[in-house]
This record gives sequence, C-alpha cells and structure tokens, in this order.
Amino acid sequence: MWRQLLPVGRNSTSGGYRRFAWTGADADCRDWFREQARRRGLAYEVDRNGNQWAWLGDSAEGDAVVTGSHLDSVPDGGAFDGPLGVVSAFAALDELRRRGVRPAKPLGIVNFGDEEGARFGLACVGSRLTAGALTVDQAHRLTDADGVTLPQAMETAGHDPDAIGPDPVRLGRIGAFVELHVEQGRALDLTGDRVGVASAIWPHGRWRFDFRGEANHAGTTRLADRHDPMLPYAETVLSARREAERAGAVATFGKMAVEPNGVNAVPSLVRGWLDSRACDQERLDTVVGGVERAARAYAAAHGVQLDVERESFTPVVEFDHALRDRLARILGKDADLKVPVLGTGAGHDAGILAGRVPTAMLFVRNPTGVSHSPAEYAAEDDCVAGVLALADVLEGLAAP
Repeated sequence: MWRQLLPVGRNSTSGGYRRFAWTGADADCRDWFREQARRRGLAYEVDRNGNQWAWLGDSAEGDAVVTGSHLDSVPDGGAFDGPLGVVSAFAALDELRRRGVRPAKPLGIVNFGDEEGARFGLACVGSRLTAGALTVDQAHRLTDADGVTLPQAMETAGHDPDAIGPDPVRLGRIGAFVELHVEQGRALDLTGDRVGVASAIWPHGRWRFDFRGEANHAGTTRLADRHDPMLPYAETVLSARREAERAGAVATFGKMAVEPNGVNAVPSLVRGWLDSRACDQERLDTVVGGVERAARAYAAAHGVQLDVERESFTPVVEFDHALRDRLARILGKDADLKVPVLGTGAGHDAGILAGRVPTAMLFVRNPTGVSHSPAEYAAEDDCVAGVLALADVLEGLAAP
C-alpha cells in the first residue's frame, strides 16, 4: 500500500508532495482509497462533504468504531502526515482479520478531505463541514490563489457543492474515533517510545498582517523619504520569535506576499501570515497580543499602515478522557506498560470531531521531529508498531 501511494502527487524537484484538495493528485489518492476498500470487500461511500468512508459491518447500527486520517498535503509536504493514518487503518483491519477477530461493532475507515487547507487557506474543511464547524456560506466563499472557488473546484472534480453541510446523523452513528498520526515533534524520540497517546491539541490560529506603505523607485528614493512596509514586517517577524520564547509557545511567519514584488521597487504592500500555538489560551493571547503591539509600533515608526485580521482559530481541544485512558489500558495490558501521553501543537480532524464524538489519537515516533517537509520520516518498525497498536485499540473498542 505504501509503495503504491508514494508516487502520487510527488514533486520531482523538491521531493515533497503537492496533494491539494480537488486536484488531479487528490483524485488519484481518492482512487487509491476506493481500491483499498474494494480489495477488502468493504462497503464504500462518499459523504455529502466529499469525505471517503469504508465500512466493515453496517454503519447504520450505530456505536461504530472509526479510524483514519487524510491523504492531502501541505505544499511540498512529507509522505507521512495524514497518509500514515489511512494506510495504518487498512493494515490494522488486515491484522484483525489475521487474528480472526470478529468485531461486535461496525468498523469504519475514513479519508477526510482538505485537511491541510493548502489550496483554500482553511484547514480541516471536510471534517469542519461534517461537524457543523464551517457553514455552507463560509465554505462557498473560499477561494484558491487563482480565484477558483471551492464550489467550482468540487464541481470540476465531480462532486455536488450544493450538497455540502452538517452531517449529524453520520456523526451520531460513531461511538469512537481514533486517529493515528506521525508525531510532529520529538517527544517520543526523546523518551524512547514508539507509540504514544494524545492528551490535547493546543489552541492555535492564523492571523494576517497587512503592512501598507508607498511604492517607489528603489534607486532614486531617499531612505528618509520611504514608507517601506518591508521594514516593519521584518521587525515583526523577529518580535514573534521573542514573544514565543518568553511565553514558552511557538509563533511563525511562514508565508508572505509582496506587491508589486519587483527587485527595483520599494513595496506598497507586504502581507504576512502568523501561525501561533501555545499550551493554553492565556499564553497564546500573550504571544499574539505582543506581536500585534510590536507590529503597530514598528509600522507607525516607518509611516506605514497596518491591518490585522484573524483568519482562523481553534481553541484547546481536550480529547475524551475516558477514551484516552481506555486506549492507555489496552496498549499497556500485556506488560503493565505505561503508555506516554502527550499534547500536540498540530491541528487534526480528530480535534474538529472531538466536540461531537468521543475522540482519541495515537502518535507514531518521528526520530527527527521534522514534519510538513520532504524530510518527514518514520522508521518502518515504528510504523508497524503503530499498526499493531491501532489493531489492539480497534479490537478492544469493538469487543462485545
């Protein structure tokens, strides 16, 4: 399965993946998922929001145990973020069949659409729509960098955009959702553990900073006469690092746009996107507030206007404590093993669903901690350990 999926959407120059929602690469990933379901004799369906499902047993019976993740990627992302959870889900089902396990509850595998938000700028679109965390009107207003709207992209890919919306009946049939994911950090590597259980997702969000100055000639405009938005932007990037260090949080300006974007022109506009995450809301507010205050001071000093807009935000997500503890007991049953429980600063579909169904996550060790990069990696024996752990969890949760 892994070898079949690896070439899909891979960029030959960077070695990373460009599996963006409702594109050709996305269609190839979806074809792969459908074929895996067919090979196993699973009931296959696509829901109103474009998420793919494969079922062992009748989902209408309710109290289903569901696992899975996503197959799309960030720009030039790695091979493991998302796909490891989907591949492991099918492999775990194979392991249950090898063991002769007959689940007493329906088992489902899901591929949520547009989790990374690489094309339309909003993460977890498929799960947000399903959970009612994104309205139809909001979804219809999403556009990509070329001005293509989400409805247009869905329609081109053969999906009806007028059908999207909350799906409470589907969610009501799920008794537990467990998402396996490569760890996006080094906590497990530092403790020497192959698999861990998630405790919570840190609060996080994205803020857009628009610095508006005055375009002018780079060769003839005196430094004293310039209103250059690049200068306060650069100072703001450095301030984000300082604020994050003080608060024990993280803050990143990882994307920017410049107008008119000429080598010999003083910019008229510099737009930067801040991503910030912290273990609690108070620290996050401290970081973002500090960055904005610094940015406004720098902008004023250079005669530049500044607009700040929060584009997305997710509050802290505490995974279901009873389910989390049950996973720990299942995984530690043979040797009285204490399974590591760790928080994460990364957002996931599991975090979106947590407000609607009991949800938990498993992490597989990442020896470098690198993610959202072609260098993202997990060793094969650790991936196998993740599959076996997921199989144990599914067997335990689906037992009579």
